[in-house]
Amino acid sequence: MRCGIATFTRDLGAASGRAEIVALHPPEPLEPYPREVHHRIRRDEPDDYTRVARALGDCADVVSIQHDFTSWGGPDGSSVLDFVGALGAPAVVTLHAVVRTPSDDQRAILAALVDRAAATVVMSTSAATILSEVYGVDPARIDRIPHGIPDLPLVDPASLKPGLGVEGRLVILTFGLLGPAKGVELMLEAMPAVVAAHPTALYVIVGPTEPDLLRVEGEAYRTGLVARVKALGIGAHVQFVDRFVGRVELTRWLEAADIFVTPYPDLDQTVSGTLAYAMGAGRAIVSSASAYATELLGEGRGTLVTPLAAAELSDAVTALLGDDELRANLGRRAYDYSRPMVWPQVAAAYSRLFERVVGARTPAVEPARYGYR
Repeated sequence: MRCGIATFTRDLGAASGRAEIVALHPPEPLEPYPREVHHRIRRDEPDDYTRVARALGDCADVVSIQHDFTSWGGPDGSSVLDFVGALGAPAVVTLHAVVRTPSDDQRAILAALVDRAAATVVMSTSAATILSEVYGVDPARIDRIPHGIPDLPLVDPASLKPGLGVEGRLVILTFGLLGPAKGVELMLEAMPAVVAAHPTALYVIVGPTEPDLLRVEGEAYRTGLVARVKALGIGAHVQFVDRFVGRVELTRWLEAADIFVTPYPDLDQTVSGTLAYAMGAGRAIVSSASAYATELLGEGRGTLVTPLAAAELSDAVTALLGDDELRANLGRRAYDYSRPMVWPQVAAAYSRLFERVVGARTPAVEPARYGYR
């Protein structure tokens, strides 16, 4: 479970209950899967899609499909249509990325997927708008359910720092799979000015390199970031945690952070699990003004900055590090806003949707069985 969508699938299955998980994976050797994984699809093996889809028809009343264009096999992830076409059970599709400017093939694939699904879920109002305006989907066929988050207590960052070896530091955090889409370069460029104002500032980057990027170029991207840290003279103020961390350790880093940053370059981003997690931990957040961040951090729930503007980012982070009361207020507002996003509530919303889909297909009253991919 070492990507955002896999983690989402695991957490949704655990919170919903009665679930069997289907793992979609690349061809390289794999670590053992947890026991809730009942089926596997090799991403580049076309026969696997139909084989597993037919098997699910015998054990699931509804299949919850997690989708973005890069996860599934075939050009632009077109193999998802083979999977849905072979299903003997209705599908509920959750869209983790809704591209505002799709290619013709992407538009056709997503439109066909939504057409074949019994229901479609997006995680933000901006995603619903794009799906309707760009892909021509009837708004009445779109359900909005937020990204799920752990139900964490609101704690003082200072209480977690000693256990992570960062006691006495002002911690700025980014986590997730590392790649150009994270915008880490921008925060590195901003750090010299931040350090000049706050000499104890530490930027912590938690997570391994994106698997697809790692397959193509190895650790060249991360090596470039490390070289940039050295060139900027900020080696004592940047820490890489170069591995996939489990839920407990990730929670500790989130709760130890004074500021969470998402300096993403993509303004059209319609969901970010990392941003949702940071809100759920009650952190003060500085983010590029993407569609998703603008929706979640508006009305004083965070600080929005222009993408690719290092000086603006450094000014925002510097100001927040210097104002304990403002950080606490932003974190509290984010935390309060995120309460409907905790997994029990999100799972309940999915369960209601699954029951609706099953009920529309058959009058059976037995509890629904869920299959996840």
